[in-house]
Order: sequence, then C-alpha cells, then structure tokens
Amino acid sequence: MHIELVTSVSAISANPAASRKLYVDALNLPLERLDGEYFATEQLEGVRHFGVWPLAQAAQACFGTDVWPKEFPIPQVSIEFELRDIEALIAGVQELESGGFKLLHGAKTEPWGQTVARLLTVDGVIVGLSYAPSLHENSQS
Repeated sequence: MHIELVTSVSAISANPAASRKLYVDALNLPLERLDGEYFATEQLEGVRHFGVWPLAQAAQACFGTDVWPKEFPIPQVSIEFELRDIEALIAGVQELESGGFKLLHGAKTEPWGQTVARLLTVDGVIVGLSYAPSLHENSQS
C-alpha cells in the first residue's frame, strides 16, 4: 500500500462546544462550522483538513446511528490517509482485511465525493483509507 498524504486529522469530541474552547479560543485555529457541530479548516499547513468531529457524527458515519456502540472503544481521533485512486483504495482495504484487520465499514462514497473505508485501532483511533477526487484534480498522474 502506498499512502500519498495525510488527508485529514480530526479530534473526536463527545462535547464539541467545550472542545472548541481549546481549538478555537485558546489555540486560535481558523475552524469554521461545516455541518452541525462539525468545525474544521483546510488552512493549516501539513494536513489537508483538520477538524473537531462530534462523536455522534462519527457514529453516524461508521454505523448509521447517532450513538457510538458500547461494544467498541470510544474513539479519540480520526486520521485519514489518501491513496492515489479508487483501485488503490480497494486494494488497500483488501490488504488490511487479509492482514486480519476488521473494518468498521468498507469503502463507501460520502455525499461530498470522498470514498473512505474505516477501522478502529485498539488505541481508539479511527483510521481511514481515502480517495477524494478533489485532492487530485491539479496533480499530474
């Protein structure tokens, strides 16, 4: 598997308003409301997207419910890694599964065009393999 870049890092918060006190008020990050209580920016060097992701929205993305299932550790952060194309994403998913990793969900396309598959580590980190066409529009393949 060849990871192209870190697409996204998001702190996962059960209390997004309290978390924003750190990320927006104290650290002065340029976070903007994107969806409900999800605040993020694409203005920080070193990562394409940084956000504070409400736990309810993470649960919705992974399980289709607003409540994180009790049988899974509550995640603290989400890190998504970008692959070069959809075929590389599918191959990466197969590689993870053949290595014994159990995915929270297979590759699915989000409404904004990103295709992502996610797993949860034993440390409570959501790791995503991603392909977002918009990140590749200006690259030469």
